[in-house]
Order: sequence, then C-alpha cells, then structure tokens
Amino acid sequence: MEGLNEQMDRLDKELDGLNATSAKEAEELRIHWLGRKGFITQLFESFRAVSPEEKRRLGKPLNELKNKTEEKIKKLKEQLEDANESEGFDVDPSRPVRPFHPSVRHPISQVMERITSIFQRVGFIRSEGPEMEDDWHNFTALNFPEEHPARDMQDTFFIDSEGPAMALRTHTSSVQIRSLEKYGAPLRILSPGRVFRNEAISSRSHCIFHQIEGLYVDKGVSFADLKQTLLFFARELFGPDARIRLRPSYFPFTEPSAEMDVWWGLETETDRRITKGTGWLEILGCGMVHPQVLRNVDVDPETYSGYAFGIGMERIAMLLYGVNDLRLFYENDLRFLEQFK
Repeated sequence: MEGLNEQMDRLDKELDGLNATSAKEAEELRIHWLGRKGFITQLFESFRAVSPEEKRRLGKPLNELKNKTEEKIKKLKEQLEDANESEGFDVDPSRPVRPFHPSVRHPISQVMERITSIFQRVGFIRSEGPEMEDDWHNFTALNFPEEHPARDMQDTFFIDSEGPAMALRTHTSSVQIRSLEKYGAPLRILSPGRVFRNEAISSRSHCIFHQIEGLYVDKGVSFADLKQTLLFFARELFGPDARIRLRPSYFPFTEPSAEMDVWWGLETETDRRITKGTGWLEILGCGMVHPQVLRNVDVDPETYSGYAFGIGMERIAMLLYGVNDLRLFYENDLRFLEQFK
C-alpha cells in the first residue's frame, strides 16, 4: 500500500503537469484537488493517523504541497481570465488613454486635518461622538436654560422619537460632555465633526457645517493659557506674524466668553469687504468652562478649571483657499474639488 510520503511525491509530480483550457476545467481541478473529497484533503485525513514522529517529519512538506496546489490553480484561472479579456480585441498602443482622475481629499477634510495636527502638537487628543444627540448632552449639561432660543425649532433639527427628546447635534460641544463623563478631569481633547442647524442656505451659511471644538480641563488652567494656545494656533495656521484680538461675548457654557479675531488687513477691496472695513476677521468663539458645566459632569470647579473653543471649518477653508461661496463645498463639482490637490 502506498504510504503518505509516496502519495505526496506522486501528487507533487502530477501537479507540475496540470493544465486547463477553460474556466470550467480549472474549477473541476480545484474540486478534485482541494475540495472536500479532493486529493489534498485526503492526504490531511491520512496525516491524522500517522505517528507523532511522522507528523513532525511530514507536516511541513504537506502544508507546502497544499500551498503549491492552491497557487497552481490560482495561476491557471488568472491565465484563462487574461486570455478571455484579450480575445477578440486588437490593442492599439497609439490610442490615447482614458483621462485619469486621481482621488483628492475634500478641502474641508484637508483643513480639519491641518488644524487637528496643530493642536495635537500641544497635547490635544482627538475625540468623537454621535451626530444624533439627546437633550442632556446637546443642551442641558452645557448650561442652556429651558427658554434659550437655540432650543427653538428655528435653530435645531429635532427628531421624532418614542423615548427621550433627540436632535441632530448643533455643535460638537456634546462630545466634550461625553468625554468628561467618561474620563473625568484632567482632560485635553479636540472634537471635530459635522453639525446641523436649521438655517437658510446661502453663500455664507448652510444647514450642515463642520466644527472643531477644543477642551482643556486641569488644575490651575487660566484665561492666559487659553490666549496663548489660540495665539500659537493662529501663527501656525496663518503665519508667524499673525495677530489676534479677543472681544467679550456670551456663550451659556463658558464664563467669561470671547470671540477671537485675526488681523486680515485692508490692502484690497476684498479685504475691506470680508472684514467690514475693520481689518479684523472673526474666526472662533472661546472662553473659560462655566463652573455649572463642570458640576453637571461631576467635576469639582473648586479644584479644576478649564477653557473651551470652537472653530468653524468652512469659514477657515474659505479664507485659506479664497472661496467666496460656502455652497461650493457641498455641490460635489469635480471642476471645483480638483483644484485642491
């Protein structure tokens, strides 16, 4: 009776001579050799019955034979596929090739990654959350009073649900609440993502846009830390000579709150138009985290303090790329998008 070693040698020699003239024949070969009752499967069945010493000696050659069989049949199938594709077609090497459009990252994605990398260099880590939020994470935990206008239908896309009231998030500040609930303090995160507001679509506004919000909570964090971080960001993004100013503002979740402007200049008529004749351009909102927000997530405001900021991606992209209509970012026009290679 032919032993396992002799069977392997015989099949190895037969394998070298395998050939197929059609896809059907190639598939039949695969079944005969690698199917449930195929030659290789039978060898492995026989292998189970040999002694441990024989298993050590024959295990590697058996696996090599299986791999060789799989590779042989794969090559036969590929050769037949190539032959079928070229059959009946004359190749003209002088014909021009079809236009090739290399993939390009969307300008909003490019700006988001650029800004994220700037803040990552000073210790911020990326954190993301759901786009559909409940009232607690989107409003209440962020110190929005019940009567706050942002809760009205004119600003928020509310969602019909049988359970708790749900809405499409109006800012990525909801991620800050989720992160503080999960990790506590100290914490330093960036929350990039898409947000939704019930606004009229125009060259300057849209119902969908993107934000990056930052949060830093630790012992002894001050407004001076916030200003220095934002100055570093502005100079990394707009150049080493960038100048900023902070103007008092109001947000329910920060106190004190501020708007940050960057000096854009008044050299051209476009500069005068986009800065309304002041030379300064608003690019983000910021402030010190309201003590009540910290209490809402079980962080002691007597021990910890923090700052937060929010940046609109579309606004920054329009400035960096000289785009004068926000709607262009959402129309998927390749003639527009291919400019951002």
